[in-house]
Amino acid sequence: MAKAVNTKKPKKPKTKRSFFRRVLWQSFRALCALFVFAVFVIVLGAVVNPPSTIYMGQESRRLGGVDHEWVSIDEIAPVMARSVVAAEDANFCNHWGFDLAAIKLAIAQGGNRGASTISQQTVKNVFLWHGRNYTRKALEAFITPLLEAIWSKRRIVEVYLNVAEFDEGVFGVEAAARHYFGVGPEALSAVQAARLAAVLPNPKQRSASKPTSYLRKRSSQILSGAATIRADGRAACFES
Repeated sequence: MAKAVNTKKPKKPKTKRSFFRRVLWQSFRALCALFVFAVFVIVLGAVVNPPSTIYMGQESRRLGGVDHEWVSIDEIAPVMARSVVAAEDANFCNHWGFDLAAIKLAIAQGGNRGASTISQQTVKNVFLWHGRNYTRKALEAFITPLLEAIWSKRRIVEVYLNVAEFDEGVFGVEAAARHYFGVGPEALSAVQAARLAAVLPNPKQRSASKPTSYLRKRSSQILSGAATIRADGRAACFES
């Protein structure tokens, strides 16, 4: 009896993916995981007030504690929100996280002018760490558009006002208002709000209650800017 002839073709041995393809695949998976995690954290942050930040924790350990108490934006004088926007990011209502015009101007001026938006600063303060390095900057650029897509502009300003440093160990507008002027954030005058906004770029070297001639001049500019953005509608996105 003749033996049956095996007509099946022998299976070719599976070839391993190249190192380059494996790296690309693993990188893609890592980016997907990072994206999902970032979205989850930002969605959570839209409804849960962050009790602290990395930088706040570092300062608390260094100083033996910090002054910080969360307050709703409804309990903050509206002029305070307008003042920080006028001081830090006048086009806040008109961009999606990055002020391209300010970036171009900063480049034209040789990098001597800051172009970081309130959205970027909120991302840095709440989710990342302080310091100038490419890793933090890359993460900041990655997270900022997500923050803008998920949070309202009003929420961004609220969180920013609650985590910004106004003096050494003094975080948030509630602590700052009482620290400098002995009033609650709801009672801040336009001048007091402008002075608080003026210390933000360098809170450890500036004082809102003992302003230098430079800080008085800067406060006057912010006072005028806050009135301008209210009049021309650039404050509409974060005012109720």
